[in-house]
Amino acid sequence: MTTTSGTPARSGPADPPRPAPRATDPEDDQDAAASSSESVPDLCDQARDLAENGHLKRAATLYQRAVAANPPPRAQARALLGLAVVQDQRGDTAASREAARRALATGDTRYAPRAAHHLALSLEQEGDHGEAVRTWHRLLDLGGPARVAVAHYGLAREAELRGGDEEAERHWEAALELPPGDEAISRLHAATVAEAARDLAGRLLARGRPDAAALAVERGLSVGDDPGLRLLRAATHLERAIADAGTVVDPASPSEEERGRTEPRTSGAAVELLAGLLSLRGEPDAAARVWRAGLDDRDRETAEAVRARLRRPFAHEPSGDGEEHPQPWWEGYLEEAVATSSAPALAGELFAVLTQVHALLAVPVVEGESRPAVLRAAMETALRTPSELVWGGSLHADFRRRLSEAVGEDVLPEQWPDGG
Repeated sequence: MTTTSGTPARSGPADPPRPAPRATDPEDDQDAAASSSESVPDLCDQARDLAENGHLKRAATLYQRAVAANPPPRAQARALLGLAVVQDQRGDTAASREAARRALATGDTRYAPRAAHHLALSLEQEGDHGEAVRTWHRLLDLGGPARVAVAHYGLAREAELRGGDEEAERHWEAALELPPGDEAISRLHAATVAEAARDLAGRLLARGRPDAAALAVERGLSVGDDPGLRLLRAATHLERAIADAGTVVDPASPSEEERGRTEPRTSGAAVELLAGLLSLRGEPDAAARVWRAGLDDRDRETAEAVRARLRRPFAHEPSGDGEEHPQPWWEGYLEEAVATSSAPALAGELFAVLTQVHALLAVPVVEGESRPAVLRAAMETALRTPSELVWGGSLHADFRRRLSEAVGEDVLPEQWPDGG
């Protein structure tokens, strides 16, 4: 955290005499008449440059010399604020806070608000909420529009920690207040509005208040584009879509007469949409319950419409003979995978088994194995590979059925392939 820019610190032999550098802030010129022979603004400039280059101890020493010179209030506040920041960077929290308190006590209109901001954040992070609240209120009295927004943002967080929801909402509202008319907004003010809007919108979404969250997001976006706010806006749309689809799937008054007014295709689409949105929100169990409720619907046409939606992405083998073929053994597992959002896990199992079977059969081929017993052992091991998986038994049972139909009788041992 810096306050002004100036001449970088130099090492080595002393330079030839030259005029003292001018501080960036014209109002600091009045501070140059310090009782010390050194210019307090010059000391602060050098200390800041040292701090920016990582020389924190030397920077702290220069700030301390500037403070010890007992300059006028503005220069004193500037030096104390710089010292507070550097001590904080050095990890000396106690010294940092003491310097910030002294800077705040000067009441300087430029540096005291910055010191209050720094001190309040430090106290908040360390859990000293009582003094943090008092410091945020002090900032309300000292700051311009940007610092006032910062203070309200801090007070909103503190009120929520105490459970004061109404008080917190008043401070959130004030933190998001924008300048009137065409009045320009500072970068600090705009950044504070955007950050407060992100924070508030996230909290409101977590509390199930997407409409209020959407309003907070729009106020944040009004001061500038922000990826985090855009993502939160998408989340508010997601919550609204879940609420709308939910009213179709599970109406508030689900009498038989009212349920009959919803077309089966509409119900099926609503179930698919709601389950997909819940899965997207990270709630696969809730999505699975929606699918299962739709599949178990008492209205047969509605249940069929839901099943058609569930099975829509499935691949089907073309049938050229015009005859109906039995449903493939694996489609029940696909239905379950879609309903529970576990299709990637099922695909992973399938590819793992395919890779293992391929390796078991490929090794004898590559090695040119010709011994029948070795080849048979490799084939039997490959055949039993899926047995331990939940769908392995269905695979073996399907082969048994098809072989029995082909030869006219069941010729396999009872526990085949695992027991014989």
